[in-house]
Amino acid sequence: MIEFWLSAGLLLLAALSFLLIPILRGRGRQQEEDRTALNVALYQERVAELAAQQAAGVLDEAQMAKGRDEAARELLADTEGAEAPRQGHLGKALPLLAALLVPLLALGLYLHFGAADKVELTQEFAEAPKSMEEMTARLERVVQAQPDSAEALYFLGRAYMAEQRPADAARTFERAVNLAGRQPELLGQWAQALYFAADKKWSPQLQALTDEALKADPNEVTSLGLRGIAAFEGERYQEAIDYWKRLLAQLPEGDASRAALQGGIDRAAERLGGSPGQAAPVAARLKVRVELAAALKDKVKPDDTVFIFARASNGPPMPLAAKRVTVAQLPIEVELSDADAMMPQMKLSDFAEVQLVARVSRAGQPTHGEWIGQGTPLPSATQAIQHLTIDSPDP
Repeated sequence: MIEFWLSAGLLLLAALSFLLIPILRGRGRQQEEDRTALNVALYQERVAELAAQQAAGVLDEAQMAKGRDEAARELLADTEGAEAPRQGHLGKALPLLAALLVPLLALGLYLHFGAADKVELTQEFAEAPKSMEEMTARLERVVQAQPDSAEALYFLGRAYMAEQRPADAARTFERAVNLAGRQPELLGQWAQALYFAADKKWSPQLQALTDEALKADPNEVTSLGLRGIAAFEGERYQEAIDYWKRLLAQLPEGDASRAALQGGIDRAAERLGGSPGQAAPVAARLKVRVELAAALKDKVKPDDTVFIFARASNGPPMPLAAKRVTVAQLPIEVELSDADAMMPQMKLSDFAEVQLVARVSRAGQPTHGEWIGQGTPLPSATQAIQHLTIDSPDP
C-alpha cells in the first residue's frame, strides 16, 4: 500500500507542474514585455526630439530622416528575438487555486469511488497465507469488500468447511446461491454444510436440495456422496452402493478419495449380503494416551494446538478420525471412533489397519507442525489402550 501512495504522490507532483510551471514562466515573459514597452517609449521620445530640432531649423529634412532611421534600427535591435505579446492570461490566482483544489478533489473522489481496499487485498494475496485461519480471514475481507461476488463466497464457504465451521459455511453457500443462481455444485455444497451443521441428520431440506442438484446435473459429486450416506444410514445399502458407484466413476485415477469410497461400497455390500437380523459390525474405538517428551517441555507453549488422529496405513493421507487439544492438557487420554470421522464415507471401521499420530502445530494446521509422535500400524479393531509420545521434529 505504501508503494501505491508513493506512486500517486509522484503523479500528483507531475500534474501540479503543468499548473505551476506556466505561472513561473509567465513572470519572465512579463519582464520581457516591460522592457519592450520601455524601448518603444524611448524611440517615440527620440523621434519627438528630432522633430523639435527640425522645427527649430537645427536639422534639415535629410538629417531628420537619417536620425529617425537610426532610432528605428536601435528599437529593432533591442526588440529582436522577444516573444510575441500574450493576448490574454488567467492571472495568478486561478492557477494557484486550481493547483490546491484539484489534488484535494481527486483524493476525495478516489476515497469515495476508488478501490484502495481492493488494492491492499491484492497485495496481501500476493503472499501465501501462513495458516488456514489466515486464509479464512483474508477471504472474509474479500467478501466484505465484494459482497456481490459469488465466487468469493464460494471459496469462503469451502474455507469454513475446512475449519469445521459448517454452520458458517451453510450461511455463506446460501448467499452464493442467491447471487449466482441455483447451480448444482453450489446446491451440493450448501446441502453438505447443512448436513454437518445438523450433526449429520438427514432432513427434508437436504433431500430437496440434493434432488434439485442431481436433476440439473446427475453427476454432481457432493450430492451423490450425501445421498449415498443417507441411504447407508437408512439401511438402504443397494441404494448407497448405486450412489457411491456413480460418484466413484467421476473421480480420476489416483484420487485419494477413491480408496475410502471403495471401502464404503464394500461395507455396504457386506451389509447387503448379511442374513436378516445379523448384528451390524461393531464400530471401531481406539483409546490412546498422549504425552509430551520431557526434552520438549521448554520448546512448546501451553496454548499450542495438539492434533491426535488416526489415518489409514494404506490409503488416503488425511485423518480418518481426530481430536484437538492443547499442550497444556497433556498428558491426556482420548478415544477415537467412527463418531469422530472427518468424512462420513471415511470411517475407522472402513479400514483394517490404521496408524495413530499426535502432532503439535503452533499455526493450528493438522497437516504440518513442529513436533510429532507416531505409532506403528495396528488393527482398527484394537481394544487395548495405545501410548504415544510426542518426541520428534515434524518432517
